Amino acid sequence: MAEIVLNVEVREQTGTGNARITRRSGMVPGVLYGGDKDPVAIAVKENEFRKALYTGKLLGHLVTLKYGSEKQQVIAKAVDMHPVTDQPWHFDLYRVDQHQQIKISVPVHFSHQDEAPGIKRGGTLNVALHDVLVSCTADHIPEEIRFDLTGLDIGATIRVSDLKLPANVEFAIDPASVGATIAGA
Repeated sequence: MAEIVLNVEVREQTGTGNARITRRSGMVPGVLYGGDKDPVAIAVKENEFRKALYTGKLLGHLVTLKYGSEKQQVIAKAVDMHPVTDQPWHFDLYRVDQHQQIKISVPVHFSHQDEAPGIKRGGTLNVALHDVLVSCTADHIPEEIRFDLTGLDIGATIRVSDLKLPANVEFAIDPASVGATIAGA
């Protein structure tokens, strides 16, 4: 996985007016939280932030934050988008240690739908959980969790406990929760 690096600038002032000024200057305002330090108002160039965001690996992955010669590991927790223009509007980052135990949502993808007899006969895959909350160290966050649908017929229920996790990763939700079902037509 390619490492995402965000070059940030520290914003001296906070508030709505300052955030507008930051956006007009081609930057996206944000806040860095967590650790044993106070929150810090920061900003990233909009084109750099968009590039990182549209890789699909900004949210829920370990990101390197760079300020001058300083570097630190963070996780992007939230990105707000403008409701009309769909421009990145604000973001929140959290400081983490690389080996710190965290809880994070990981996307679930279902493969081989064309090899599931239930779907071939007109059944429908009803996904209840598009992502699953897991507990792992910040440097072992899985990209995704895949479930193979091969051989599943109408009426099949896929529970969280049926999903296979990588080593050093555990579920942080009830394993008996239903992740998906194959329903009849």
